[in-house]
Amino acid sequence: MKRIGFIGAYDKIDFILYIAKILVEVGKKVLVIDGTLTQKAKYIVPVIKPSKSYVTEFEGIDIAVGFENLENIKQYLALPKISDLDYDIILMDLDTIEGVQNFELEQFDQNYFVTSFDMYSIKRGLESICSIQSPIHATKVLFSQEILKEEDEYLNFLSLGSKIIWNEERIYLPFEVGDQTVIYYNQRVSKIKFKKLSNQYKEGLIYMTTKILEDIDEVSIRKIFKKIERGV
Repeated sequence: MKRIGFIGAYDKIDFILYIAKILVEVGKKVLVIDGTLTQKAKYIVPVIKPSKSYVTEFEGIDIAVGFENLENIKQYLALPKISDLDYDIILMDLDTIEGVQNFELEQFDQNYFVTSFDMYSIKRGLESICSIQSPIHATKVLFSQEILKEEDEYLNFLSLGSKIIWNEERIYLPFEVGDQTVIYYNQRVSKIKFKKLSNQYKEGLIYMTTKILEDIDEVSIRKIFKKIERGV
């Protein structure tokens, strides 16, 4: 079971769900956990009988909302304490230091710090990781039309003294207004569709998937992505 953390105050649950959709089509059993303060998944993912905490299925993805840690999810699914969750991949959305600590992010296989360059996203996002006691390696996922060297350096400056260790690689996503429009439409019809997203956003999703699926080559993922686009 591979565990992937997506950390930060930036609104990233849709991005995570779209990655999860590709992973499911590849043949992976995927759990998305919304461990954020706002629990946005509760409002954009359809569920018949919502409660304080639950696991529901959407587009072939299992989605957990309202849980404080992995043990709580095991209890909900009536699994023994000593057993692992029965998933190939867990994608975790977190935006608080409590969530980072409770879900033991330092033990995850990969971690991504997701942000734009507005001050709220940067400063509040860093709050969720700068108080950690154990070192965490993380890759920056930067949403912006234009990335300036000074902005990245400022992010590095703000994280000085923390236990976070930035990986050398940075992933840039020039998010467009049109992408947001497509995502909002998909939310209203309760679907995950890729067809009308910008090429830049699609490339970002494909690249993130290749980073998570180290055992599957990019060519195979692109073929599966095209199949999803066509609705086959």
